[in-house]
Amino acid sequence: MSRAPVRRAGDEPVRVSLTKGELYTWCACGRSSQQPFCDGGSHVGTGIDPLVFEAERDSEVLLYTCKETGTPPICDGSHCRGAPD
Repeated sequence: MSRAPVRRAGDEPVRVSLTKGELYTWCACGRSSQQPFCDGGSHVGTGIDPLVFEAERDSEVLLYTCKETGTPPICDGSHCRGAPD
């Protein structure tokens, strides 16, 4: 199966509160209606799986919606510089 292009879901990161030990499912395809998280089905057929991660500590983080970061799912400012080479 070929992979669909990743969609840019937004121009700004989203600040979220994470709880230590909780699992989160971040949208990697850009199609979710619940950005920055996966809505459970918009990625089906794209060949792109969401990124499941566990919070290492209670914290507030910026999760990116541009899908250009080099450190998914955490925003590294790539949306300000353009896509990394």
